[in-house]
Amino acid sequence: MKFTRIPETTFQKLQLNAGILLSDFTPGTGTVEEEDILGATSGGVNFVATPEFSDFGEDIDNAPVNVLELKRLDSWEVTMSGTFVTVDVNLAKTLVGIADIDTSDKTLVKPRNDLLTTDFKDIWWVGDYSDKTGETNGGFVAIHMLNGLSTGGFQLQSGNKEKGQFEFEFTGHYSLAEQNRVPFEVYIKAGAAEVGDS
Repeated sequence: MKFTRIPETTFQKLQLNAGILLSDFTPGTGTVEEEDILGATSGGVNFVATPEFSDFGEDIDNAPVNVLELKRLDSWEVTMSGTFVTVDVNLAKTLVGIADIDTSDKTLVKPRNDLLTTDFKDIWWVGDYSDKTGETNGGFVAIHMLNGLSTGGFQLQSGNKEKGQFEFEFTGHYSLAEQNRVPFEVYIKAGAAEVGDS
């Protein structure tokens, strides 16, 4: 059957496992620092980048709907959501979003009523990619959300004989300092054989 087939390189191009959420990541080195891991998740992470369009031809007589020359991109809506099953004071601050860690009591996260530019943080999702996922040269897919802010509120669902679950939603934001920079980027890097592999 001519069309009942898959590419021979399929296994080399699969994204594997749930990935991790990071506060910082350098694609050039592909290394992960323990202190940059935001927390453990359950159920994976959902990332969505949706373009918002205007059809400038919609009110022009005789113009068909969705003429490519009259379509314009207005913006991108960028969200990342999932569920954390671990939490510490730094992650709680990130989940509350508009908050500070108290200066005299480092166990206290204090929400604010005023939004500051420092509340926006870059967030990375990084997952294994390709048939070579070794510790040093492993491939990865990385999604970089720029200027992320917790927009889903602070949520906790506890349960009898269950782990507490902290659902989250982060939204990426444009910046006046870089108005033409879309608030997400995607990196895809194939893995290479580790030293000593045959």
